[in-house]
Amino acid sequence: MKNLGGLKYFLGIEVARSSQGIFLSHRKYVLDLLSEVGMIDCKSADTPIVQNHKLEEYRDQVPTNKERYQRLVGRGIMFSKNNHLNIEGYTDAHWAGTMSDIKFTYGYFTFVGGNLVTWRSK
Repeated sequence: MKNLGGLKYFLGIEVARSSQGIFLSHRKYVLDLLSEVGMIDCKSADTPIVQNHKLEEYRDQVPTNKERYQRLVGRGIMFSKNNHLNIEGYTDAHWAGTMSDIKFTYGYFTFVGGNLVTWRSK
């Protein structure tokens, strides 16, 4: 066995340590992904759509590739050092969709010590 020092990169995940905690990042992966889907020169936005916008389908509209968008979401996370191991859970459920295609959706998030450990959305 050989000591290679502190972990910096593993399975496509960059690992950075600080006094505040451990930061896991997919920066390189995301840059490769943006290049793959032809969006390397895209501009960032705080919110990708106007809030409370009513979605509708138009007959001449080309459908959006949802898989392309889903691959770009949620690609880095920070695990902060906290002085507790409290377990918190949050959930939400509502009707969502376009005016002509309403569906029931739900999601939940679980935090341990203030850090996100599980989530699900449908």
